[in-house]
Amino acid sequence: MITAIYLIGFYLRIIKPLHIIGNGMDLLKEQDFSSRLRRVGQSDADRIVEIFNKMMEQLKNERLHLREQNHFLDLVIRASPLGVIILDLDERILSVNPAVHKLFGLHAEENLSGKSLHEIDNPLMSELIRIEPDRSQIVRLSDANIYKCTHSSFIDKSFRHSFYLIELLTEEVFKAEMKAYERVIRMIAHEVNNTTAVTSTPDTLGLTLKEMEHAEDLGEVLQIAIERCYDMNRFIGNFADVVRIPEPQLCETALNELVTSGKRFMETICRNRNIRMVIEPGEISPIVRIDTSLFQQVLVNIIKNSTESIDRNGVIFLRTSHDPPCLEIADTGKGISKETEAGLFIPFFSTKPYGQGLGLIFIREVLLKHGCTFSLRTDPDG
Repeated sequence: MITAIYLIGFYLRIIKPLHIIGNGMDLLKEQDFSSRLRRVGQSDADRIVEIFNKMMEQLKNERLHLREQNHFLDLVIRASPLGVIILDLDERILSVNPAVHKLFGLHAEENLSGKSLHEIDNPLMSELIRIEPDRSQIVRLSDANIYKCTHSSFIDKSFRHSFYLIELLTEEVFKAEMKAYERVIRMIAHEVNNTTAVTSTPDTLGLTLKEMEHAEDLGEVLQIAIERCYDMNRFIGNFADVVRIPEPQLCETALNELVTSGKRFMETICRNRNIRMVIEPGEISPIVRIDTSLFQQVLVNIIKNSTESIDRNGVIFLRTSHDPPCLEIADTGKGISKETEAGLFIPFFSTKPYGQGLGLIFIREVLLKHGCTFSLRTDPDG
C-alpha cells in the first residue's frame, strides 16, 4: 500500500511533469503553436507550463503577424506597376509579378518560374543581365521605352536571394523632355525667329547696293546673309513643329492602300539612288484607325531614313500583316550599331553631319499619339 502511494506520488511529481514537458517539445517540433499544456497541480511544474503557454501564445501571434505581413507584401508586389523578378539560389526565376509580363510583352499565363534569365529572349532582359549587383541603371531600348532597372538582394533563411526591380519611366521622361526643349525653342525663337526685323535691314541695303556700281560682290555676300536668316527661321520652325503636333483625327483606313500611296510618293527619290521599293502586303489588308495625313508623314520620314542608310543601290521592303495589324519597313542599309541604338529617339541626337535629330522624335510622337507599339533595330540578318 505504501509502495503504491509512493509510486503515485512519484508519477504525479516527476513523471507526469516530464511527460507534459515532452508533449510541449513535440508541439514545438511540429510548430503547433495553437495547442496549450495543462496545469498539473504542482507549483514548479505549473510555472513551467505557464511560461511555456505564454511562449506558445507569443510564437502564434508572431507567426500570424508574419503571415499577415507576407500576405500584404504579396498583394503589394502583385499590384505594383514595378516589375519584380525574384531569383532562387541557382539564379533561376523563383517568382515574378504581373507587371513583368506586361513590361516584357508576355502572355499572362506564360510561366517563367525555373527559367534562367539567359533563356528569355528579350532586349530588356539582355540589359538586366548586364547590371551588377546592388546597382541601378537607366535603360533605353530601340522601342523608345525607358526603364530604371535595379539589381539588389535580400536575406531569406540565412541565404541571399537576388531580385530585380523594373520601373517604366517612358511617359515621365518624354513629358520632361518635351517641356525642356519647348522652353529652349521658345527662348531661341524669341531671339532668332523675328525674320521681318532681322532681314528687313539687309533687304533694304540690298536694294540700295543694286543701284550702286561695282557692288556686285558685296551684294552677293549680303544675299548669303539674308538666306542664312531665312534658314535659321526654318530651322527653328522645324523644332517648333515637333512640339505642336496636332491630336490625330482618326478614321478607318486600309493599311495596304496607305503603304502603296507612301511608296508612290517616294519612288522618284528612290529611283534617283537606284533603290527598289518592294511591297509585300498581307493577304488581308489590316483596317486601322489612324490619321492618314500624320501617318503619311511618318512613312515618308522612315523611308527617307532608309534611303539615307542605303545611300545607293539597295532595296526597301514594306510588309503588312493582319493579326495583329503590323507594318514592317526593312532596308538593306548599313544598320544601327549598339552605340547608336542607345541614342535613338533622344531629342537632338543625330548620326548625320548636319542632322537636327528631329525625324525620329516626330515619328515617336505621332506613333505614341496613335497608341502604337514600335521599335527600330538591326536584326541578325542585317
